[in-house]
Amino acid sequence: MLLYSLDLFGTAVFAISGAWVACRKDMDIFGAMVLAFVTAVGGGTIRDLLLGATPVFWFQDTLYITVIFASTLLAIALRNWHEKARWPLQVADALGLAVFVVIGVGKALTYGAEPVVAVMMGVLTGCGGGAIRDILADEMPNVLRKEVYASAAIAGGAVFVVLNPVLGYALTTVISASLVLFMRLFALYNNISLPRFQLPQVSK
Repeated sequence: MLLYSLDLFGTAVFAISGAWVACRKDMDIFGAMVLAFVTAVGGGTIRDLLLGATPVFWFQDTLYITVIFASTLLAIALRNWHEKARWPLQVADALGLAVFVVIGVGKALTYGAEPVVAVMMGVLTGCGGGAIRDILADEMPNVLRKEVYASAAIAGGAVFVVLNPVLGYALTTVISASLVLFMRLFALYNNISLPRFQLPQVSK
């Protein structure tokens, strides 16, 4: 029940981030709804389709749609608070990422996926929606840039597949989600990023 509640919370946070990107791009309410929706459930939808877990999760539980709709309207109403809410939203986003990762990995393992594939499904669940959002908004996807985001998801997913057979689902979920949350927040607080690689400039 707690994990489900946190999943809905993460859905709301991701939807708000999508709606605020739409506002920044001067989109209308339909555009805000689209970006909110793909950010919140895009990764999980692709995961379910790849795993053959159909109908996808939000078809079976339409509360996700209600949460996205309400969160979008709230984000639009509070759009002037976008900059002031940046840090709280980043903390909430990190929590959402952590929950989405463990849910994605756990579901993949339930459907018989190999450990490496399960980790990939966890990363897809946590990062896929944001990548789709950024592409639709004509921005470089966050997961392809220097931030410690996908790497935190990979670490948490890997810990999950290693510890799950030993410690069981409940304790493994707590440990893995905590690791993702810690890595993401530690990187944000200390402004830590992955190294970037550029081609050398060729003099003419």
